[in-house]
Amino acid sequence: MDGKSGPDAAPERPSATAEQAHARMDRLMALGIVAQQDIAGRLGLNITDLTCLGFVLEAEGTGTAATAGELAQRANLTTGAITGVITRLERAGYVRRQSDPADRRRVRVVAEETAAARLFAVYGPNYQRFADLFAGYGPDEIAVIADWFDRATEIMLTSLEEVRGGTDTP
Repeated sequence: MDGKSGPDAAPERPSATAEQAHARMDRLMALGIVAQQDIAGRLGLNITDLTCLGFVLEAEGTGTAATAGELAQRANLTTGAITGVITRLERAGYVRRQSDPADRRRVRVVAEETAAARLFAVYGPNYQRFADLFAGYGPDEIAVIADWFDRATEIMLTSLEEVRGGTDTP
């Protein structure tokens, strides 16, 4: 804190040790896993299918389309398993297969027009609560939070590679 007071002063934040912050992160991550499981069920999906649908929407958000191979790699699934995922997502009306114009042997997976709205109907209230939470932080604090998420994501990707690769960890 900078010691300022008044309407422009940053609110006081409770102190915490790194260990306490880590424990809170673990609790949030565990709750997130449970929530994802429940959300998947509400949407008529399993958690793997919901995760892959998220990858499809993420790709479209960047202006690209996910290929079946990319989805398999990101979800750590075989090509046979990803075929089942895509089939279930198609049957549920979330995605459709599309031939890649650059390589007809490759299949692109694109979201149906209603897919994002269907997900937002479930996720929307939670996203609004997080938007409200972020609104209580100043630009410098948001920058720190965003940096932390970026760096934590890199750590999680490294851990995921270790787990997928069977690398022993201490």
